[in-house]
Amino acid sequence: MKAVQSSSNPSEQDGPPFAAPQPAFGEAALVLADGTRFLGKGLGATGRSVGEVCFNTSMTGYQEIATDPSYAGQIITFTFPHIGNVGANAEDIETTTPAVRGLVLRAAVTEPSNWRAAQHLDAWLKSHNLIGLSGVDTRAITRRIRDLGAPKGCIVHAAPGETLADVAAVQAEAAGWPGLEGMDLAAEVSCRQTYRWSETTWALGQGYGTLEQPRHRVVAIDYGAKRNILRCLATLGCDVTVVPASASFEDIMGHNPDGIFLSNGPGDPAATGVYAVPTVQALMGTGLPIFGICLGHQILSLALGARTEKMHLGHRGANHPVKDLETGRVEITSQNHGFRVLADSLPDGVVESHISLFDRSNEGLRVVGRPIFSVQYHPEASPGPKDSHYLFQRFVDMIDAEKAAKLQNAQAH
Repeated sequence: MKAVQSSSNPSEQDGPPFAAPQPAFGEAALVLADGTRFLGKGLGATGRSVGEVCFNTSMTGYQEIATDPSYAGQIITFTFPHIGNVGANAEDIETTTPAVRGLVLRAAVTEPSNWRAAQHLDAWLKSHNLIGLSGVDTRAITRRIRDLGAPKGCIVHAAPGETLADVAAVQAEAAGWPGLEGMDLAAEVSCRQTYRWSETTWALGQGYGTLEQPRHRVVAIDYGAKRNILRCLATLGCDVTVVPASASFEDIMGHNPDGIFLSNGPGDPAATGVYAVPTVQALMGTGLPIFGICLGHQILSLALGARTEKMHLGHRGANHPVKDLETGRVEITSQNHGFRVLADSLPDGVVESHISLFDRSNEGLRVVGRPIFSVQYHPEASPGPKDSHYLFQRFVDMIDAEKAAKLQNAQAH
């Protein structure tokens, strides 16, 4: 198999990037806790996996979606039917070890047709021990989730030539799974050791770059951070130090940061907040700029005194309209969350800055008179539109302003 580098020109390719044998697909099924069954053909790893069944409406970026750590504990149903048609590669990933529990597809996976393809999706799933299911009515699953909420389910894939295991036992396993509410999954997907990040965003013909002239020191608390968030920060001159979700206030401040970033991540924010909220509250007392995304937004909200709850229907896709309440501007955003901040619980001095135009749920906040803000959606995209990339610049501008104010104060004294 010959991998294609991102710097290659498609016109210079001398044939297909690899010659893959036609995969053999065994029987597979998705079995919900209430006994509902969706039968099809399996791909990827064999075996079974249990989780919450959700759906994603994105038309592109299935590899980035499957590697988003925020999908820990979940089985993704793709509403777009043609998944796998551009194959897989080593670049379009958001973490090296995917935490998703499985993928459900409408159409059978075709041979890859893209100059950047390095693997068939089947082979890529096998390499990460992920189970896939194709050939099922994903519209029926989506309607079921829309009407009744995200169910617990078990995805099972028998080896080619074998039959499925006892479906009643699979249903029992799905029914016995506790669900995401009350579950701290950030601890599972967070890094175990502190590390530095200097990779910048991808460019056609160049691949990923490297930060060469750092301007600011940013500590990113990793609740399940997507790589492209870190790339966006590095592209704007941030020398990023990534610390585990459980890092203490002293550990974080020991890196002498100019700003604090609170990452995305999976699970129930109230469960993660048991140890994360006290740390964030202490960080707010330093006066440093703080920027949160997704779970980071929810953790910040809890630290400010607000409340969160599990949603009947989560937001997952790359076409979600969000309105900036201060400018009136509407952004098309990429989203992935199943919990939300209750806007009516925001305390005095905290302003709701963005709302969803789908269901009017909270999508952002800012603290009046302080360099602290967060959004529920994903401005880094990957996949999705780049309408909200400006938020990273806003964070950097806040760091610039705080450093200038400190310098001026020091000179005055």
